[in-house]
Amino acid sequence: MSTLAQLRGPQQLYRQWEHEQWNPFAIDLAPDREQWQSMEGEDRDLVFWALSSLMVAEERITTQFASLIMAADSEEEASFLATQQVDEARHMQHYARFQDEVVADPQAIAAHVARSREQLGESFAVVFDQALVQAHARLAANPRDRAAKVAFVTTYHVIIESTLGLTAFEFITRYLNEQGLLPGFVDGYSKIHHDEQRHIAYGVWFLREAVAQDDALADEVRDTLRQLLPAVASALAPPDRAGTDFEALGASSDDIRAFALDGLTRRLNIVGVPLSTL
Repeated sequence: MSTLAQLRGPQQLYRQWEHEQWNPFAIDLAPDREQWQSMEGEDRDLVFWALSSLMVAEERITTQFASLIMAADSEEEASFLATQQVDEARHMQHYARFQDEVVADPQAIAAHVARSREQLGESFAVVFDQALVQAHARLAANPRDRAAKVAFVTTYHVIIESTLGLTAFEFITRYLNEQGLLPGFVDGYSKIHHDEQRHIAYGVWFLREAVAQDDALADEVRDTLRQLLPAVASALAPPDRAGTDFEALGASSDDIRAFALDGLTRRLNIVGVPLSTL
């Protein structure tokens, strides 16, 4: 069966969601608490940077999502998109709980997000605080604007969730598993990753359908990618290493960027807007 034939639409994804619930407060973080106290130096700093990026990302994508639900084209699509907003809130709760109980700094979620922002670089702000916020506002202003919806889904599902999100998961969990560190965090993060695979499947399905129906919308995908890919490349590196070759969490900058590029290339081929056409 071809890749295209395997793409799932909103109703299939909704039914899948109903069978895949999980509780962020049921994850055992006791081993993580013990290990966190003994971690030090660069390892702890890099893990905290990764956690900070995830915390801020989840806050942004939870609060900058409602416009897409408003732009749903059917009851089935609206139902699935509502599940995604629930997922994003659940993910934010997992990271906040880790901050509260493992980092041992109980705070309101807003305080965790504010502190996490201090760990991140300018490129992160370009993607999450500028591009995503602007795409959300544009779509909210006119939910029937097809180009605005395509730009939002490209920003949210293709750039943030797949290119940045899947790359972060691959290298953060690979490192933590190899080192035998933070099993509770990895358990929750793996469940989050499973949810995000469902979200990305929706994004690829929607963009493929949109581009197939209107060739002009392919240019909206291309324009969005052209604007954001430089910031995406920088956001894959810790702030003090952006723009240089680096080693982080046991991987080289070449490994990290190659993984991100390979995934982006495959998804754009399915959508019908090959990377080579940018």
